[in-house]
Amino acid sequence: MAVSNRAEADVVVVNTCTVTAAADAQARDAIRKIHAGNPAARIIATGCYAQRAPEELAALPGVSHVVGNSHKPQIPSLVASGLVPVDALRTSSEDAVPGPAILTASILRQREFLSAPVLGGESGHTRPTLKIQDGCDLRCTYCVIPFVRGKSRSMPPEQVITEVRRLVAAGAREIVLSGINLGTYGRDLAPRADLLALLRRILEETSLDRLRLSSIEPQDVTQDLIGLFASTDRLAEHFHMPLQSGSDRILAAMHRWYRAGHYARRVELIRERLPHAAIGADVIAGFPGETEDDHAATLAFIERLPFTYLHVFSFSARPGTPAAALPGQVPAFVIKRRARQLRALGEAKAAAFRRSQLGRPLRVLTLRRGAEDGNTTPALSSNYLKLRIPGIYSPNMWAEI
Repeated sequence: MAVSNRAEADVVVVNTCTVTAAADAQARDAIRKIHAGNPAARIIATGCYAQRAPEELAALPGVSHVVGNSHKPQIPSLVASGLVPVDALRTSSEDAVPGPAILTASILRQREFLSAPVLGGESGHTRPTLKIQDGCDLRCTYCVIPFVRGKSRSMPPEQVITEVRRLVAAGAREIVLSGINLGTYGRDLAPRADLLALLRRILEETSLDRLRLSSIEPQDVTQDLIGLFASTDRLAEHFHMPLQSGSDRILAAMHRWYRAGHYARRVELIRERLPHAAIGADVIAGFPGETEDDHAATLAFIERLPFTYLHVFSFSARPGTPAAALPGQVPAFVIKRRARQLRALGEAKAAAFRRSQLGRPLRVLTLRRGAEDGNTTPALSSNYLKLRIPGIYSPNMWAEI
């Protein structure tokens, strides 16, 4: 039986990330805190960190099993069959309980699209996220994700339509489509599918109020895709396109598939067709070999384009990636300064965008029940404005402001 408080749980599943060293540290810290608060709980560590470095997680106190992405679907049956502590499984004693404590295999051999149940309106969950694509066939030099997620794999279109209809029937008003590399959706399927055709099918074959994309690579933001977004208010006016750098030299070293000019043309086309759209970007500070001139080029690039927010990451060398062995590793204090400058610019861009939206009528979706003391309710607009609206609303309701 599921419980709301981890201190009462017999088994706790921790889904980990490994995209940065900070994410690794946060996962280890979370496991230690869970164990300290509930020493009797058996902890299953899973996700990308578990796939990349299972032994590191198995060494933590309280961890019973480490389950990589390759075996994640087995977790329910693992729990149902009873768990055995890692130490007992590692011993060579004849009395040891048989069975692996660490469940991992090469994810690169995985061909099946693995999905988990998505909560809908029946649980009060607002804006459910539906994963329709996993893995990545690109090989950006800094990124460990292809090695812990595997090759690009897609949910078949008919299953996507079925899932969207189920979530709508459960009360969902907005659904977020997600993937590791969403723009490559369907290229692995037979017959081949594509994201644009899937979006059209969702609009034509379901009654979903609003659909949002989580993130999409700039090379996949085509004129046809932007045109579809401009043709309907059922697609959220929101594009999150990873940038990583505004320096062509650094983009080439990263093995990114575009250059700054290509990226800029996508942004300008979005702004031309959708003048109020949210345009966000990921940026990496301190990639190996990045000079002050490269950093200045990135700042200038961001400054001149109509970004509405930034996600800034300090470069983190991931074991086994080409970037970890590149010369010209940037000192930590320099990375910290550059990240701070990028975040300040992102905050200024976000503030300018909010000011530009003052006085515009907006249709927003309430996110949580309003607070009685503040007499306001948190909500989200199509163009990703997070705001509080006057009055007390239930979650998952439309409001006009």
